[in-house]
Amino acid sequence: MDGAGRVLVIACGALAREITALKRANDWSVLDVTCLPPELHNRPERIPASVKDAIDAARGRYERIFVAYADCGTGGALDRLLEAERIERLPGAHCYEFYATSPGFAALSEAEVGTFYLTDFLVRHFERLVWAGLGLDAHPELIPEYFRHYRKVVYLAQVRDAELEREARAIAARLGLGFECRLTGYGDLARSLSDVARRAGARIVVEPADRPARGRAWAN
Repeated sequence: MDGAGRVLVIACGALAREITALKRANDWSVLDVTCLPPELHNRPERIPASVKDAIDAARGRYERIFVAYADCGTGGALDRLLEAERIERLPGAHCYEFYATSPGFAALSEAEVGTFYLTDFLVRHFERLVWAGLGLDAHPELIPEYFRHYRKVVYLAQVRDAELEREARAIAARLGLGFECRLTGYGDLARSLSDVARRAGARIVVEPADRPARGRAWAN
């Protein structure tokens, strides 16, 4: 394949739906996307090697590569890899930060350190990735121990969806925590991918129609 002018986005599988929505809304045909398993977040030490494998597999086939991960618990190992490869990534420490943006996430953290965060993806896959992932399906008696330092759940919503909000509220109730929903839209994910697409010569057509005003929030 002739990779002239094309960009490969190596993305966390947890971002697949959102990246697809952005691509479709803007007709970013210049971007190709490959997603790594979202389960890597349960073993973040494996993320850099998995990203490296994807980079090596794409080498010579694309003009540019962009990595749609934050640090994601790699302790700087992903950044060291990407610095050596001269490849950019999403800003921030994790998806909560780039969805809320760094200033927004800093404000949330300052307001309540004991916050458990959810995104659209985590709400949809809470049972598999969190509940079963932490062994709470077999040992629900561990909930007070795992969550004793938390005070509330903040659901960072990418789209307004009544069913997802209902599920997020139910998760907070199950954990015995307060609840706040904050419509972030796609935050710095949209801005970063727009910049990547623009530099590849793509025109930014529209923002996704379901992207809400940033910062709107409500709580129980």
